[in-house]
Amino acid sequence: MGRQRSIDRDKVLDTAEEIVATQGAAGLTIDSVAKAMGISKGGVQYCFGSKDALIDAMFDRWGKAYEQVFDNIAGSEPDPLTIVQAHMQATRSSDQASSAKAAGLMATLIQTPEHLDSTREWYRSRIAGLDLTTEQGRKARLAFLATEGAFMLRFFGFMDIDQQEWEEMFGDLQKWVLNETDRKG
Repeated sequence: MGRQRSIDRDKVLDTAEEIVATQGAAGLTIDSVAKAMGISKGGVQYCFGSKDALIDAMFDRWGKAYEQVFDNIAGSEPDPLTIVQAHMQATRSSDQASSAKAAGLMATLIQTPEHLDSTREWYRSRIAGLDLTTEQGRKARLAFLATEGAFMLRFFGFMDIDQQEWEEMFGDLQKWVLNETDRKG
């Protein structure tokens, strides 16, 4: 009978996220995670196999957390405009720690072509279906891009945006996209 697994995968993922947050994407190695956890490299490899598998697991965990918030806002069958609005609201409401982890993870992910491809597909899917022949569709696309720009500027540290300014920016975007209630073109 084999030994019971004694390494907590979630704790390894927490440690990996902390390394990315404090040391950047370049600091994430199997060895750095093992040292931070006080376990052997083999222990980390037993849980995840490789650095790419570790990164995949980190991204999967963050993605599931984001999708849960997104789905709660968007509902079961959102139209394209609702998808953009739900993304804006999910981004606006995410706590700073989660957003910082996501930004660090994104920096890690884009280092490999397959992760970059899946990230590109995800971004494109968020604005797919918008009717760009209407003013509302074009506004929604610009609001999505502004949301992502604000996210990147804030969490990669390119621009200091405190919580009050963050809320004001998203309030302005929401009013602009919706014209408060008008969903026609």
